Amino acid sequence: LSDYAVLAALGEGPAHGFRLAGLFAKEGDLGGVWTVQRPQVYRALERLAGLAYVYVVEQLASESGPPRSVYALTEAGEATLNVWLEHPALHLRNARNELLLKLAFLERRGLNSEPLLAAQTAHFRRIRDDYKARLEQATGAERLALEWRSVMAEAALEFLAARRR
Repeated sequence: LSDYAVLAALGEGPAHGFRLAGLFAKEGDLGGVWTVQRPQVYRALERLAGLAYVYVVEQLASESGPPRSVYALTEAGEATLNVWLEHPALHLRNARNELLLKLAFLERRGLNSEPLLAAQTAHFRRIRDDYKARLEQATGAERLALEWRSVMAEAALEFLAARRR
C-alpha cells in the first residue's frame, strides 16, 4: 500500500522523497489516513523506478545532505495509478487504509469519487451478504467471527452511503 501511496502522491506532481515523507508523516496532510516512514518512502521510490512507474526528472542541491532526486510518473505509472484509484478494496479489513487513501487522493486531485464509492458499495454488499448467509450455519468461534465481520461490513456500508450523499 505504501508503494501506491507514493505513486498517488506523485500523481499530484513531481516531488522528492523528503517531501513525500513529510506528506505521510503522522503530522503530514495524509498521515491521519496512512503513515509511511521516510525509509519506506525511499524504498517505494526504488521499487517504482524499477517497475518504470517513476523516473528522476532533476536533482536538487541540498544544504543538509546529498542532492535530492525529484521523481515524476511515467505513462505506465499514471496508468497503474488510475487503475488502482478506480478499483475497490477487495477485503473489508483493508478498507480503513486502502479505501480511505484512495478517497483522499481522489479528493485532493479534484476527481469524482462516485465510481469508486459505487463499486466499493456493491463489493461490500456481496461480502456482507456472504457473511450473513454463512452465519446461519456457523457455530462457536466461526459464528463469533462472522458476527463481528457482519457488523463491520454494515458499518463500512453506512460510511459509503454517507459519502455518497
